[in-house]
Amino acid sequence: MLSLLALGSSLIWGASDFLAGMASRRRRPVAVVGWTQGLALVVLTLVVAVVHGVPATGPWTPWAVGAGVAGLGGLLCFYTALSAGTMGVIAPIAGLGVVVPVVLGVAGGERPSASAWAGMAVAVLGVTLASGPELAAGLSVRPVALAVGAAVGFGLTLYLLDRGARDDTLLTLWGMRVTSVAVLLVVALLARSAGGVGVRELPGLLVIGCGDLGANALFAVASSRGQVSVASVLGSLYPVVTAVLARVVLDERLRRVQQVGVGLAVGGAVLIAA
Repeated sequence: MLSLLALGSSLIWGASDFLAGMASRRRRPVAVVGWTQGLALVVLTLVVAVVHGVPATGPWTPWAVGAGVAGLGGLLCFYTALSAGTMGVIAPIAGLGVVVPVVLGVAGGERPSASAWAGMAVAVLGVTLASGPELAAGLSVRPVALAVGAAVGFGLTLYLLDRGARDDTLLTLWGMRVTSVAVLLVVALLARSAGGVGVRELPGLLVIGCGDLGANALFAVASSRGQVSVASVLGSLYPVVTAVLARVVLDERLRRVQQVGVGLAVGGAVLIAA
């Protein structure tokens, strides 16, 4: 059952990321992130009020704050990259955020398995093959660099989310959203911009925000209450969903070498997580 939850998180993440990429081509990515996070916070606050009443701080709090900051940075980088680059290339690069928990584990004294080291090598090769033709064609290196930044942000988020969820999954998710929305409000005030959107856009943004929230919740439950390795393997497959949707809906065409690179990047992520 927990494996199905982790797989569900991958499917929802991939679909919501695709929709977010589409929205970011019409609106500034920071506005998309702000509205999706804000709308999701409203929904989540109602749920927390029903389940917990007035939430109190606890061991989950620092993990939630850290996850909120890291997740916000990752989303801003990711949506900006999706709005300017090829989704079928950007998504697998961002999916390599699974490397981050491995690095943090090594720093804490853990020793990755041979498959994890092999996965990192395969993933780096895959990213090189997938993004190389984009850069060789004279396109900007910026989307690829942003995708790398998104990978770091997402990796940190998963690491911190898993720690906080071991104490309380719901409050950790709520604390993440409170943190990200608070930071975005400060940025909006400093920039004197509310990132206004049309009323007709709100349902779509709500779907994206709740999709991201739901995927985080499924992953948190699967990783904190089951086998983290299995949850990470299944959760790291979301770039496949984004890439497939980009191919079907946007008719994005990748060169053969890029297709191989995307496959290696996803395969490397699976090896690392396993």
